[in-house]
Amino acid sequence: MTTKRMNLYSGLLYSEPSFLRGVASILDLGGNLLAFNVSPTDAIADMLAIRSDWRAVGGDIGTAMNEQLSLAF
Repeated sequence: MTTKRMNLYSGLLYSEPSFLRGVASILDLGGNLLAFNVSPTDAIADMLAIRSDWRAVGGDIGTAMNEQLSLAF
């Protein structure tokens, strides 16, 4: 049986949520508690996002290959 690993690259553009922030966001009518990660320029943000996407794709391909190899042997 294989274990699923959490994708570490998916939270690049937003901050990590917590339970308390989730509860506080219910009362945040002005949207002041929303926090996003920032980059110096749009081009750098795009580059980081694309790099992150490709790392995730590579990780998924590696996981699939390992699963196929473990089934073969």
